[in-house]
Amino acid sequence: MSLPADGSREHAGAARAVAEDAPVFVISVAAELAGMHAQTLRQYDRLGLVSPGRTRGGGRRYSPRDVALLREVQRLSQEDGVNLAGIKRIIDLESQVGALQQRVQELLTELELAESRAIAAESAVRAGYGRDLVPLRPATSALVVWRPRDDR
Repeated sequence: MSLPADGSREHAGAARAVAEDAPVFVISVAAELAGMHAQTLRQYDRLGLVSPGRTRGGGRRYSPRDVALLREVQRLSQEDGVNLAGIKRIIDLESQVGALQQRVQELLTELELAESRAIAAESAVRAGYGRDLVPLRPATSALVVWRPRDDR
């Protein structure tokens, strides 16, 4: 496998070597990686489509996740014909879905933990009583109608 002469392989390797959300790319590098003009990135920042990290001096720093989002914005706009307001709505909804999926996973983990604790507590109670407990017959669902006698 040969490497491209333009060094694009090096850019891709550098993007993978850093954490997905680490703000490391200056605007010119992020624009090149996303295949856009730097002014477009500034406009997307003003519109709230992509919010890069900031340096103490206020300079923008883009993460690999930001670059991927920029590419997705470009794809939605150019290939699917979605306007920027629609793209912002899509991004917001996808973010909400991601947060909800994460919360569901947290709740499932909590539920599994609670169930295992309940099983352990039930086992401890059973072991402590030995044969002192006798299971009762389950209640029936039979309906009994009672009418007082008429002794007149």
